[in-house]
Amino acid sequence: MAATELIVGETDRGERLDRLVSRCVQGLSRSQVQELIEAGQVLVEGRPRKPGYRVRAGERVQVEVPPPRETRLVAQDIPLSLVYQDADLAVVDKPQGMVVHPAHGHWDRTLVNALLFQVRDLSGINGELRPGIVHRLDKDTSGLLVIAKHDEAHRALAAQLRAREMTREYLALVHGEVTAPCGTIQAPIGRSRTDRKKMAVVPEGRPAVTHYRVERRYRGYTLLAVRLETGRTHQIRVHLASIGHPVVGDRVYGPGRPHLGLRGQALHARRLVFRHPRSGQQMEFESPLPDWFAAVLEELACPAP
Repeated sequence: MAATELIVGETDRGERLDRLVSRCVQGLSRSQVQELIEAGQVLVEGRPRKPGYRVRAGERVQVEVPPPRETRLVAQDIPLSLVYQDADLAVVDKPQGMVVHPAHGHWDRTLVNALLFQVRDLSGINGELRPGIVHRLDKDTSGLLVIAKHDEAHRALAAQLRAREMTREYLALVHGEVTAPCGTIQAPIGRSRTDRKKMAVVPEGRPAVTHYRVERRYRGYTLLAVRLETGRTHQIRVHLASIGHPVVGDRVYGPGRPHLGLRGQALHARRLVFRHPRSGQQMEFESPLPDWFAAVLEELACPAP
């Protein structure tokens, strides 16, 4: 079991324990840290504390991270587009409709099941159900993901993600005609107060920043290029809905009905840029629009007479 010890500095005084640990210990998400705290594997001056405990300067924080458990997931021969692969990582172009990792209601035929068949050697740092997963896309969002093949690569890629050094650019078709050529949405995101299954812009949420620019305007719609500065759950969908331009086809944050014949939201992760975890070389990948997305744009560009 790997142990890490932190000394709370003056600038960290008053910070939540879970936030401090997730920020200072590489490779751990805040939810993972909360699980460790609840399991008694995070101690402050030798005593267990709650996730919301406010730390004091000079306190000693000990974090014990258990080794990854051997996965019990089944490798499944599922078609998967591997854009790039080497000894340290893989880049995958995920199709719309595929769940990234197993969860309630989706225990197989996920991206992870496909990766176990095609890639096999994956980082275990994210636990039994999420081997190799550095970041994720929603089920109905298509496009590029980077996958770590070992824990060292996972830590390095996750550090780039936290430091906002990884570029993730999306194409989103939204309702309404966006007037400004570009803009930035800076609004905190957290659980909705009225529906705990949804995210929302709430004052007590985590800081979130989304940049966008207009690619093309259609009658009643706009195609946006969207760049994430932070990576909150459903960030693009929540932020765009909050300014009155929900993503087309999004039944959760937009109109609750099918639109333009879409099976899910018109959101595609088209560009991914990061430094290679071993060589430091800049890696840049682009994914063409899926056929279903391109067909929708063609229909909007050529309306029926």
